[in-house]
Amino acid sequence: MTGQYETDTYADDMYADDLYEVVVIGGGAAGLSAALVLGRARCRTLVVDAGEPRNAPAAHMQGYLSRDGMSPAEFLAVGREEVARYGVELVVDRVVDVVRGEGFTLTLASGNRRVRARRLVVATGLRDELPEVPGVAEHFGRDVLHCPFCHGWEVRDRAFGVLASAPASVHQAMLVARWSKDVTLFLHTVAEEELTDEALRGLARAGVKVVPGEVECLTSDAGRVTGVRLRNGTTHARETVFVAPRPVPRNALFESLGAELTETPFGTYPKVDATGLTTVPGVWAAGNAIGFGEQVINAASGGYRAATAIVADLVFSEVSPGT
Repeated sequence: MTGQYETDTYADDMYADDLYEVVVIGGGAAGLSAALVLGRARCRTLVVDAGEPRNAPAAHMQGYLSRDGMSPAEFLAVGREEVARYGVELVVDRVVDVVRGEGFTLTLASGNRRVRARRLVVATGLRDELPEVPGVAEHFGRDVLHCPFCHGWEVRDRAFGVLASAPASVHQAMLVARWSKDVTLFLHTVAEEELTDEALRGLARAGVKVVPGEVECLTSDAGRVTGVRLRNGTTHARETVFVAPRPVPRNALFESLGAELTETPFGTYPKVDATGLTTVPGVWAAGNAIGFGEQVINAASGGYRAATAIVADLVFSEVSPGT
């Protein structure tokens, strides 16, 4: 989209200290990827990052070509170094409010400055709300996992447990059986009668054992998961437990800007086009801010797409205003 604003320049203060062509909110894979492209395109860019990446609990990330097995922390550190080479500024802070006017005015949590931007990339991601079972949060990212594509290879052939939090957990149990032939589905809060005959047949074909009853806790020894204990007192030896967290998108900024949101089975996310442009002119979104299933490699790709669209938008709004 071009010509989004009747007046898209700031006259004499175009390059004032607090004014950026683009502010990227969120410094994960999506935000840093966008910042890299923007910096290379000579855009004055600021990245505001609260330092809360979704994959922080994981020791390694997988499935990113040439970065397979790299720690998320190292990946982000290298990314920050790269974007800084192109003059991108980074600040550890949180954007608590955005006001749309002639561009955007952002309020930071620190209260030390007011930041203005012509365009925004919102890459604030989401947080995973875990089942309230003792042991789950403590081991999340190591022995308690949610994505077999991210971690399945590393735990292959171990004794798996799947903690059901909804009937859809049946599909998760069938899926993880790709990585182990020893899979037990613990129904936990799902009643046995909620499982359809088709689901039961599918579980049987996948070789998944079904255990009814509410889970009391995960057992552990020397910092590693050893089993799943039910409230009836029985304990089932397991080495890895898969869960289905409830995704909680960070939508506060989209809501304050009036962006159109869309409900999905995995949360409510802003409506975006193929480049990540939201329904608010000048605001792009990328990474887990637009969907639960955006892995690191997808998030980086989304940030790249958003940045190229923004550069084109800025250029054409200047050379062809009103078009």
